[in-house]
Order: sequence, then structure tokens, then C-alpha cells
Amino acid sequence: MSGTENPGAYDVLVIGSGPAGQKAAIQAAKAGKRVAIVERDRQVGGNCVHTGTIPSKSLREHALRQRVRRVDLHSEPIQSLLDGVGETIAAHDTYMAAQLERNHIDLLRGRASFLDNNTLAMRRIDGSQTRVSAAVIIVATGSRPRTPPHIPVDHEHVLDSDSILSLAYLPRSLLVLGGGVIASEYAAMFAALGCQVTQADQYDRPLGFLDPELTQFYVDELQRAGGVYLPRCEVVSTRWDGVSQVRTEFTNGTVLMADKVLVALGRVANVDGLHLHSAGIALTSRGHIQVDDRLQTTAKGVYAAGDVIGPPALASVSMEQGRRAACHALGLLVPHDPVSRLPSGVYTIPEIATVGLDENEAKRHFGGALVGRARFEEIARGQINGSQRGLLKLVADPGGRRVVGVQIAGDGATELVHIGQLGLAAELDVDAYVDNVFNFPTMAEAYRIAAFDIVKQRARHVTTDSVADAVSAVL
Repeated sequence: MSGTENPGAYDVLVIGSGPAGQKAAIQAAKAGKRVAIVERDRQVGGNCVHTGTIPSKSLREHALRQRVRRVDLHSEPIQSLLDGVGETIAAHDTYMAAQLERNHIDLLRGRASFLDNNTLAMRRIDGSQTRVSAAVIIVATGSRPRTPPHIPVDHEHVLDSDSILSLAYLPRSLLVLGGGVIASEYAAMFAALGCQVTQADQYDRPLGFLDPELTQFYVDELQRAGGVYLPRCEVVSTRWDGVSQVRTEFTNGTVLMADKVLVALGRVANVDGLHLHSAGIALTSRGHIQVDDRLQTTAKGVYAAGDVIGPPALASVSMEQGRRAACHALGLLVPHDPVSRLPSGVYTIPEIATVGLDENEAKRHFGGALVGRARFEEIARGQINGSQRGLLKLVADPGGRRVVGVQIAGDGATELVHIGQLGLAAELDVDAYVDNVFNFPTMAEAYRIAAFDIVKQRARHVTTDSVADAVSAVL
């Protein structure tokens, strides 16, 4: 029964109850195995539920409404902007607890550490210890914000992504250090809420893993909201002036003053105290648990999933990794080629989403690519709902036949991308998006417009090739 502590032998032990751990445990339970989750925190769900995805996306929804209302919120307590998030988290907690109980998964409260590759020592909250063992152990302990030693995070003036939503009031100015997903999402949110946002990072552009066209879209939208991105800025020091502002100095000599500073310079895997060496589990050079393509660690019978194994560190990917780790461990059928068809979503304002190869990746892989573009300003639904700023890119092979990737920036991108995801899974070609009818008016029409763009380019290529062939024949 979920919630009980019944130490002993299990078929599968999962360390951590976040997205990866929960899905791993449920998959194993549905396979008829005796399963337990070891969770050190009072609540299940991990950072995703309590400090990350759910609360941050709740703030984002308020920021989206603010974009329309244009009301001054600087005297507004942050908690009022998160109105309802407590109820959302509580409801999610109840749902998850019921799901664990329904699948007969034991929930063991305590801190786990490895004794060997199939035995854990578990220290309970009251200090008592016990041992639990299983043929399969799945590590899904997640991650925490990385804090460089020269940047003192005090959670009052200099904050990290766990403490940013604990602010008493919305600051008038915010400096965001970092150019990754978390940094960019919070920069976009606070800019939309009316804060004077400066985002600074050591790299030339934020979200560097994205198609450059999407990255430029993000920077342009941040500027439209009153924010600014400063490239090639590496922090020397950050300190509160003792009165009202935080002073940050960069290696290029730039000095910035802001009411608050958010440090979002990546995350580190939660592996401290697990005694991984006792099981023979190796780490990568970046401190993540090393796994192979089956998500197995260097220890027999021990698997890992989610943030603890490194990027992309998305909740959706973590869930799928957890499920697949359990499947691999138990010898269940796992679909081939899981990575290329997993979508990613960046909840900036507007959103960005991708699946498959981007334009540059396709060119490297195939030696070329045809790309169809549909701009949201061309779409009736975009004009109706005020979402004219946006772009959908359909990436095809050099012949313009096979769709190999979809890149979207604009309102609703994280929903729209799933059409492309299913298209990749079904191996649809470009013409399938032309020949099928989309409701009118919808944002999904962008797929058809982008496909027509590829067909036009394809026709030009065929004509050019035909002329070249004819000339060659004559010569």
C-alpha cells in the first residue's frame, strides 16, 4: 500500500519520486513487479511539482494575462500572482499518491545510499536505518540549481530558480544570469510582468541549442517586452549594496545594478550522499550519472533517468526516460530510436518548440535541406487572436520529400509541435501535409502553408535539374 514503510526485498527500487522516478515505478508495477519508491522529501513529485514546472508555468499564465491587461503590478505580492498554484500542487499531490496506491507501489520515506549494486541503506527521518534490496535499482534523484562559488546566493537579494518564486514583491528591475532554458523562461516572464529585465550570459546568444532563427525570435520578443540580452558577459562578482540594490560586475568591465538577481547558470545532479562508488556507478566529466543507450549505468542492474543523467533535463523527456529505463531493465519491448522523436518545449513568451532535426542538423546529416516557412501573420487564426508574431519551419531532406524536423516559435508552439511529432513517427512526407485538410481558421494551417513552400522550392529544383540534364545530354 502506498505510504507504508515495508522494507525488505523488492523487484524494483526507484530512488526519487519526480517525473522520471514516478513513471519508472509505474511502468515496473504495471509489469507485475513489486516496486518501491524511496523519497527523502515530505512531498512526492520532486522539483517539477513544487519549485519548478508547475509553479513557474502558473506564473507564466499570469504573465500572459498581464501582456493584455497592462496593469502596474510592482506593489503586488508575488504570491498573489501565483494565486491557485497551491491548490494545483495539492491536487497533483493527491493524484500522484492515488496513482502510486492504485499500482501498489510502496513509498519509503528516507535518504537512500548504495551499499552495493542491489542494496540500499535507508535513513528515515527519525534517524533510524534499514536496508532494502532489489534486482533492479533506478536512480531518478533529479537536480538542483548550480551556484558558482563566486556568486553568493542568499535567497533574498540574489536568488536561484528554487527561491525566485518566494519573493515578497515583484521587483522593478531583475538581472538574470544565464542563457539556458530556465534563465530565458524567467527573463521572458518577468519582462512580461513589467520588470526591467536584463539577461546576461557568457555566450553570443541564449538558447544556443536551438535553430538560430528561433533564438533570434526569442531575443526580439524579449526586447519587445522591454528586456535586453547582453552577450559575452561573464560574472566577476555579485553582491548586495546593503541598501536596496545588487551590484554585479562582469569581466568586460560592465557593471549592472538591479533590485534582484536571478542566478540560472545550469543545474547539478543530485548525487551527493548516494555513495555511488559502493555500487560501481561512474559519473561523467560534468557530474552526471553515466548511462548507455539503454539507460543502464556502469553497475549491473542499476539504471538512471531524468535530470541526474544530464540534458535535455525536460520533464516530458524525464518521464519517458523513466519509463524506458524500467522497460530496458525488465526486458520489455522498447521502441527503437527514442531520441529524435522526443519534442522539446521552451516556455518563454511566446513559446518555442522543436522536434526532429533543425535546418543546420539536416544539412550536416543529408548534405542539404529544403525548408518551408509559415509565418503566423499569414494565418487567419493568428490575425484573429493577435498571435501574428511567430514562425513554423518544416525541415525536409534535400529532395523536399521527407519531413525530418519541425521548429516553431510563437503562441501555442508547445501544442502545435505534436502534429509534427506524430508526422515524424508515422514517417509522413511533405505532401501529406498538403493533401490533408486542416480546420479553418486554425494555427495548425501553418503546417500546410510550410509544406506548400517546400513543394514550390521542389518544383524549381526539378525544373533546374531537368534543364541541366538536357544541356548535358546535348553536350
